[in-house]
Amino acid sequence: MVKEFYSEFLKDESWLIKEDKFVRELQNIREAQFSLGNGYLGARGILEEIPYDSCPGTYLAGLYDRLGSQVAELVNLPNPVNFRLTIEGEKLDLVAMDYLEHRRILNLKYGVLIRHTLYKDTKGRIYDYQSLRFISMACKNIGVLQIVFSPLTSAVTLDVNTGIDTAVFNASVLSEGRKKHFRIRELGQAYKAGYLVIETLERKHPVVFWSGFYYEKGRKKIYQKDNIFRLRVKKGETVIFTKIFCVKRFPYKEDHSSFKKETFKIFNKAFRSKFSTLLYSHTKAWKRLWRRADIAIEGVSNDFQTNLRFNIYHLLNCANYDYGFSSVGARTLSGEGYRGHIFWDTEIFLMPFYILNFPQVAKNLLLYRYRRLDKARQLAKSKGFKGAKFPWESAYTGEEETPSWAKDFDGRVIKIYTHKLEEHITADIAYAVYRYYQWTNDEKFMEYCGYEMLFEIARFWSSRLEYNKKKDRFEINGVIGPDEFHIDVNNNAYTNMLAKWILVTAYKSFILLKERRKNLLFELKKKINLKDKEVTSWRKMASKVKVNINKEGLIEQFDGYFKLKKILPVQTDEYGLPLIPAKLKSKDLKYTQIIKQADVLMLIYLLDEYFSYKSKLVNYHFYLPRTVHKSSLSPAIHSILASWVKDLPRAYNFFNFSLRIDIGNLYGNTSEGIHSASLGGAWQAVIFGFAGLKLRQERLYIEPRLPYRWKSVSFSFLYRQKNIRVKVS
Repeated sequence: MVKEFYSEFLKDESWLIKEDKFVRELQNIREAQFSLGNGYLGARGILEEIPYDSCPGTYLAGLYDRLGSQVAELVNLPNPVNFRLTIEGEKLDLVAMDYLEHRRILNLKYGVLIRHTLYKDTKGRIYDYQSLRFISMACKNIGVLQIVFSPLTSAVTLDVNTGIDTAVFNASVLSEGRKKHFRIRELGQAYKAGYLVIETLERKHPVVFWSGFYYEKGRKKIYQKDNIFRLRVKKGETVIFTKIFCVKRFPYKEDHSSFKKETFKIFNKAFRSKFSTLLYSHTKAWKRLWRRADIAIEGVSNDFQTNLRFNIYHLLNCANYDYGFSSVGARTLSGEGYRGHIFWDTEIFLMPFYILNFPQVAKNLLLYRYRRLDKARQLAKSKGFKGAKFPWESAYTGEEETPSWAKDFDGRVIKIYTHKLEEHITADIAYAVYRYYQWTNDEKFMEYCGYEMLFEIARFWSSRLEYNKKKDRFEINGVIGPDEFHIDVNNNAYTNMLAKWILVTAYKSFILLKERRKNLLFELKKKINLKDKEVTSWRKMASKVKVNINKEGLIEQFDGYFKLKKILPVQTDEYGLPLIPAKLKSKDLKYTQIIKQADVLMLIYLLDEYFSYKSKLVNYHFYLPRTVHKSSLSPAIHSILASWVKDLPRAYNFFNFSLRIDIGNLYGNTSEGIHSASLGGAWQAVIFGFAGLKLRQERLYIEPRLPYRWKSVSFSFLYRQKNIRVKVS
């Protein structure tokens, strides 16, 4: 019986994500699922030996490069987790060598990835290989890897190869081929450790790596300055290898010596610490996060509870505090899907989790937008509008980063129009600013940047509205709503109503400042050249914004939607979700009422206080059979609406699908990274759907509708600096 070296991390099943055998075809999916991170540094959960077809990924939040690609991409950095063992020419590798047992376990509670593999070489010799690794939540620049090796049947001579692997690339996208977004500037050894300095190609941002290594045999601890060395190990003897690395980015500077010294100080403190000390400080930090973020559900299986914690775990390991330097991309720091770009997913799907649990992170996400407000002003001006218009896809500069071409859900290469027409992102950002303020009452934030963003976005929408003199209405023509099957439509209800809401909210905020904060308003008006007359016009325009709603309360998604072909899905997939009729090609969907994802229902969710129960019910039942959920953003919103209209079986089904999008690879692309929107959406489905938490006019309400068999849901949240614990049963 082989000893489990890390048994203390294998005890509570409801916190463990397991891989019980190696399936080569699932390797890249597991790399995303088992990714580690702390918001600053993210690393895919690769196997240490980097088998054939693996996709190593090491990313720093906010570090992008554009050279060699259509648009900026999140840079895939050198891989510090590299660790390879060879015995007489045979590499310990799950692809190259036979194995008797293999398992990996991601402990969600403590943010550690554990591995245990029993190898058998061509001579029949058996080797026990165990590992534990983590990206420190206590010190954001530090990562730690420990390997425990023991030859069980005979003594061996072990060749060790551990360094920082620079043979990494960004993945190929369409015709671009794979790319390397960095060049090596310097590498060497000092102080019994190795260092590497690279810089990105376009902006020449330096990134400094330090890596140190030691091993323990018996009671001896031996520091090893060489990355490649040979070691004799007796039968049954255990060798413990420990590798500690440090990664830090810097702004451009030709001389890197000061950066090396600064990074070395951080590294050396960790390198001279005990492994147990580093592990303890890391797990202690994770405990603090879980005390605030955990959701416990009584009446469900361990697997279900684990799946929920898997989603929350990935929300935690991409949360950052860097004063707006970075945000959270559509695939977190676990892969290169969507090139690491920031979408509306961040403000609408992720923001609520952070507002209610870690408001400092939510503030950071909004500061990311504020730091790029001037670019948004420039974009609006270039399109002939006032105020600020934010890009559909954003990276580091705040410029538009949407590629011209991409693959559709059916694999066709299509031209992209979202950057030209999907303007609701500018409304989504204003919505997030105000919701943050409602939940936190953070006056300092609003004084510093919140009101300015709100007013500049209102300005944009006031200039974007087109007056229809014949109907005495303001319209917004030529847009794409959340449903991207229908492009270049007029008066998308989601876009129009959010624009209307923003104009009214900005007007009310202005009046409130006029009454209570005259000095602040005076300075703000002077800064952005805002006149009372302009603000008054916002209210008048808002009252005439066109939205098509019939007497039953049914909202037309856009002008002419009800006249489209009523071709509806008749079959469902194994999860009960509607399938696009086989006779339809993706290019023909725009002529039908089939929609990609929640659009009108998304609007009702965000502005639910403006809709009656009857209106919610009629829209839910109308759009439900028309939605095919070809976006990970959709199922969770349908779960919430289903909860609100008391359709609990469907609410649970949609929630369960959303919960399992990445743990089950339900969209077939988890290998490209974890879907951040579905993480936040699943959390919202529990808190705002089943638990029924609502904020209305500075009062909190709970209207629970728990699924069958759920006995209770326990969670906590912050409301205006007060921690509130809730148990709904």
